[in-house]
Amino acid sequence: MAKLFILPFFLFHFSILFAQDKIVRHNGDTLKVKIVRATETSIEYRFIDEDAEQVIGRVAVKKLIYSSGRTEDITEKIVISGIEDIDKIQVVTDKALVVRFKKGDEIRGKNSGVAGFHTAGSADKKAMKKLLEGAAELGVPVILITSENDARLQSIGIGSAD
Repeated sequence: MAKLFILPFFLFHFSILFAQDKIVRHNGDTLKVKIVRATETSIEYRFIDEDAEQVIGRVAVKKLIYSSGRTEDITEKIVISGIEDIDKIQVVTDKALVVRFKKGDEIRGKNSGVAGFHTAGSADKKAMKKLLEGAAELGVPVILITSENDARLQSIGIGSAD
């Protein structure tokens, strides 16, 4: 009779030990992990049987599935098919937003005109337009500003969550 009570007790505790959360990425990968915390910019997690915390940017994550069964939608996948999708491109300056992204080419958005003919604001707008157009041509959904100089955008790192 005591065996009938012990078996469910062990099964319950055994299932808790192996309960895991899942991070579903936009590229289709599913990470089986323990989610530590979700911030405004990233998801912090640990792989099962590891103590080191990892980080992934929210932009690369489709949804979280908790061991309790609860799911949380995080972001929609951004698909850039060409210049017509230029308004969908996200421009970020925080590297935490693009953690675990595949790094793409670097493009430059520096305005090549003579500084005397442009105000800093108009030069920045021209530089940003060049960056966005370059990203749209490459089909890149997120661009990370990596350098600014004299109020003109110098270069940008680009990447994809795939």
